[in-house]
Amino acid sequence: MSAARDLLTFPCKWQYGVPMTTIVRPKNPTIRDVTARIVARSADPRASYLERSASAVRPDTARSRQGCTNLAHAFAAAGADKDALRRNPWPNLAIISAYNDMLSAHQPYERYPALIKAAAREAGAIAQFAGGVPAMCDGVTQGTDGMELSLFSRDVIAMSTAIALSHGVFDASLLLGVCDKIVPGLFIGAASFGHLPAVFVPAGPMTTGLSNTEKSRVRKRFAEGKATREALLEAESQSYHGPGTCTFYGTANSNQMLMEVMGLHLPGAAFVNPGTGLRDALTRAAAQRAAAITSLGSTPLPFSALVDERTIVNGIVGLLATGGSTNHTIHLVAMAHAAGILINWDDFNDLSSIVPLLARVYPNGKADVNQFHAAGGMGFLIRELLDAGLLHEDIPTVTGRGLRAYTQEPCLVDGKLSWRDVPLASGDESVLRPASNPFSVDGGLKLLTGNLGRAVIKVSAVKPEHHVIEAPARVFDDQQDVLAAFKAGELERDVVVVVRGQGPRANGMPELHNLTPALAVLQDRGYRVALVTDGRMSGASGVVPAAIHASPEAAGGGPLCRLRDGDVVRLDTGRGVLEALVPPAEWDSRTLHAPLVTGRQHGTGRDLFGLFRNHATNAESGARSCQP
Repeated sequence: MSAARDLLTFPCKWQYGVPMTTIVRPKNPTIRDVTARIVARSADPRASYLERSASAVRPDTARSRQGCTNLAHAFAAAGADKDALRRNPWPNLAIISAYNDMLSAHQPYERYPALIKAAAREAGAIAQFAGGVPAMCDGVTQGTDGMELSLFSRDVIAMSTAIALSHGVFDASLLLGVCDKIVPGLFIGAASFGHLPAVFVPAGPMTTGLSNTEKSRVRKRFAEGKATREALLEAESQSYHGPGTCTFYGTANSNQMLMEVMGLHLPGAAFVNPGTGLRDALTRAAAQRAAAITSLGSTPLPFSALVDERTIVNGIVGLLATGGSTNHTIHLVAMAHAAGILINWDDFNDLSSIVPLLARVYPNGKADVNQFHAAGGMGFLIRELLDAGLLHEDIPTVTGRGLRAYTQEPCLVDGKLSWRDVPLASGDESVLRPASNPFSVDGGLKLLTGNLGRAVIKVSAVKPEHHVIEAPARVFDDQQDVLAAFKAGELERDVVVVVRGQGPRANGMPELHNLTPALAVLQDRGYRVALVTDGRMSGASGVVPAAIHASPEAAGGGPLCRLRDGDVVRLDTGRGVLEALVPPAEWDSRTLHAPLVTGRQHGTGRDLFGLFRNHATNAESGARSCQP
C-alpha cells in the first residue's frame, strides 16, 4: 500500500489491445493517498475488467468479423453509406441518443444524427443511429409515483446502451445524453463495451430565464398559500422556457461538468447553448474525434483506457469544487464499479476536506450555469484545480492529450472551430473564484455516521448557523404525509423531519425535492429544521440541512426503523455525526418498525420493476440493480 502511494501504474496507451504503462506521481498528498487506496481496493476487479476489454480489441473493423447474413442485415437500410459499409475499411460509429421531444435538455438532439453522419463522412468514417435510450425528466415526475422509476431508469439506460452496441458492427460510440440518470446510464453501458472508444456529446443549457432566486421565492409563497397556482405556473414557465438543460446546478449540469473534468467531452463543450453555430461545430468535431481514436488508427483510445482510477478521482474533485449534485455519491459509485473501480463515501469525505469550493451556482448561489460559463466556466475551473495540484493532469482523454487541454475554451474563427486559453482572471468572482480565494476551503460534502447509519449531506448552500441541528424527530413513511402535516401546522416547531422507506429496495429511492419549499419556509420562520431520509434529495438540495441516502435503508431493517416520534436527533456536520440521543441499551432493545411500503409496487409501471427493487444494492454501493 505504501509503495502504491508513491508509484502508481496505469494503462495509458493501447496497441492492439496490449496496455503499456507510465508512472504517475500525484501532487497533493490526499489526492495521492485516496487514489492509491482506490487502486489497492480495486486491484482484482480492475484487472479482470481490463483483461476482458483488451481481449475484445482487434485491429480491423468490427463488421469485418460478421457473417454475410449478419452484415447484410446491418447495412440493408444504410442508403448512401451501404457501399462504404460493405467495401471500405472505415470505422463505423454508433450514435446512441436520449432524444425525445418532451425533455427540453434532449430536444436539441433531434438534429444531431444528421450532423454526425455528415461529419463522419468527411473524416472517412460512417455513423449509424444504433439505438435510443429512455430519458425521463425528474422535473416532470417530482413528487409523483413516476419518480419511483427514476433511479432505476439509469440501469435501464445502461442495458439499452448495451443492446444498441451488441450488434457487433461498431468501432466507437457517440453518446448523446444530458440529464440525471441518463449520462450515468450511458457511461455504465459504454463501460460494458470497454474495448470501444466512447465520446460523450452534450446539448447545452437553455438560455437564462427567470432568476432562480425569484423562482424559489414564488415556490415558497405557494407553499405558504400566498401565491396562486397560476402565479406559480407562470414563474416556472419563465424559468424553464426553451430547449436545453435547466440552468440551475443540479444533477444534469453536474453530469456535464463530470464528463468534461473526466476528459470524455471535447474541451469546453459542456455549457455551450443549443442551436448555435459553436454548438453544431462541437458536435461535428466530436464525431470526427471518435473516428480518429478507434483501433483502426494509430492512437486507439478505448473506454477502458480512458477511464481509470485517476479519472474517477478527478470526477469527485470536480463535483466537490463546484458544489455539485449529491446524486453522484450514488451514480459515481455505480459508474466506477462498471469499470472495475471500487469507491465509497469515505473517499468523497476525505477529498472534500481538501478540495476548495470555487463555484457558486444555484442552489449554492444566485447565478445559473450560463453565468458560470461566462465567468470562465470549466476551462477556468480545471486550470485552477490543476495548478493547485488537486487533479491528475496526465489522465488519458478523448483529445489524445492530458487534462491541460481542458483549460481552453472553444470558439469559432472565420467559421471554423478553434480553441483558446481561458482568461487568467474570473469574469465574476461572485460566481467563480481562483483556488487562492475560494468560497470555502472545503467542498461542503460530508459523511455523517452514528447510530442512524451512514448518510451524506451537502452543506455548501447551508448557512453556518444550521450546520448543527438538535431537535425532536417527526417520523413519516411518505412525503405526501410530510406536506399534509406542514399544511396542518403540525411542524411549526424545531423539528427533524424523518422520511423512511424511500430507499432503492423500498420504492426505487425517489427524490424528495418536493419537500424543499415547505422545509425552507419553516427554516425562514426561525425554526431549527433538518431532513433525515434514506431517499434522495436531488441535485438541487440546498439551504435546509438534509442527511440523505441513509444506509442501510429502512426497508432492509436499517436503524431508521428504531426511531420514534419525539426522539431527539442530532445532526452535526462539523463532527460528521448523525445520531438519535437515545440511551444505547434502550436503542438496542427497540422493536424494528418497518416502513409502510405496501401499495408502492403497482401502477405507473412500477409493477415491471420488482426485480430491480429486490436486487438493488444500498446507496453507498451505487444502488445497482443490473451489475453484479
